[in-house]
Amino acid sequence: MVNVIIHVSKYILAILAASYAMKCFTVFSDRHEYDRGSVYTTQNVLMFLIHFICYLIIYLMTKDVKMLYFYGAQFVLFLLTLIIYGTVYKNASRLIVNNMCYLLMVGFVILTRLDFDMAVRQFVIAVAAACVSLAIPAFMLRVRMVDRWGIFLGVFGFLMVASVFVLGKSMYGATNWISIGGFSLQPSELAKIIFVFFVAAMLARDTSFKRIVITTAAAAAYVLVLVVERDLGAAVIFFVTYLVMLYVATRQFRYMALGLGAGSAAAVVAYKLFDHVKTRVVAWSDPWGNYNDAGYQIAQSLFAIGTGGWFGMGLFKGKPDTIPVVVSDFVFSAIAEEMGALFAICLILVYFSCFLMFINISLQLVKPFYKLVAMGLSTSYGIQLFLCIGGVTKLIPHTGVTMPLISYGGSSVLSTIIIFAVIQGLYLLRQREVRILEARQEERDDEEERP
Repeated sequence: MVNVIIHVSKYILAILAASYAMKCFTVFSDRHEYDRGSVYTTQNVLMFLIHFICYLIIYLMTKDVKMLYFYGAQFVLFLLTLIIYGTVYKNASRLIVNNMCYLLMVGFVILTRLDFDMAVRQFVIAVAAACVSLAIPAFMLRVRMVDRWGIFLGVFGFLMVASVFVLGKSMYGATNWISIGGFSLQPSELAKIIFVFFVAAMLARDTSFKRIVITTAAAAAYVLVLVVERDLGAAVIFFVTYLVMLYVATRQFRYMALGLGAGSAAAVVAYKLFDHVKTRVVAWSDPWGNYNDAGYQIAQSLFAIGTGGWFGMGLFKGKPDTIPVVVSDFVFSAIAEEMGALFAICLILVYFSCFLMFINISLQLVKPFYKLVAMGLSTSYGIQLFLCIGGVTKLIPHTGVTMPLISYGGSSVLSTIIIFAVIQGLYLLRQREVRILEARQEERDDEEERP
């Protein structure tokens, strides 16, 4: 009977996931926020249905009552997050809140399937991050001097990245973690947010050649430290984020071209100098020829994705445990194997709808500083997703980047929830700008009507 339920659930989950993804793009066609209320409510219903079905299967397969308690705790977290955001920030973007909860939900499901203890730790961190995130939009609305903290932010972010040289420990070939009081933290995850604010503060008011040289030198120092730490995924994220922000600030394509040229040359040098870079390139170019060595991880990832087919093997019916580091770097492969390629594609569409919303908010903002912050965080989020999915599908060499809000990793979950909260704050700022402009226009209209 359980096998029948799992088999039927594969198709139900695919339909529900497709419906949710479709709703993510439906909201862009509606002109006013109040027209989208029914769409957002439908998203909530779909998310909770997917959540319930997945944990029903998990309970039936494990017969462990802890799964029911864990499901209930997650349900409360999502419900409170939706209610509190809707109450405290009445003009908040419900799409951003809904998608954040949806992605966290998928992450909890697949982590519970792979490693219950890791799922619980991820949940605790997500709860703490959600509590912190509730204050961030209010901070964005009330603090107006952040654009003058450029140098301070730059130094603070650099010290965070460089802290691994003193407190760091090596993991999977990279020295990019620090351990404090039994907790591990990846400083680059939080530093990338500070880095975006630093670059925005430096370039929002002054794009002179001197200011660009200073900012570029500082950005290069960040990237160089990350390369020395062998955190190449983070180095690529910082590098691409800076190039995009520089182009948006200056509108000079030559800076982008020079940056891409320098980045290409640096990639060649890294290939020559670092053995682990060569290993990843070899694994990417021919995983089957190096199956028993460097290519094993990528080959197993491709096997898992191919085995799942369109609708997946069903929860607990695949073998994602055969993929090394599956809970963090290769969680997308586990999702594709057990929940299906269709579910995985819909997941990518949900991510993409977030990215579109972030970019849309950036384009609507008037103040250059806020526009640059939104664009920088959007780029950081987008390139991280591209590196993760591109790496596990052999589109590009694997860089060890986590899947936002789904992969196991407290630092990644914390930083991504903060990014969502900052974007939410910028969205509210834009709403306030619109109300001020409308009020001023009404005053002008009243003055013109007076005799």
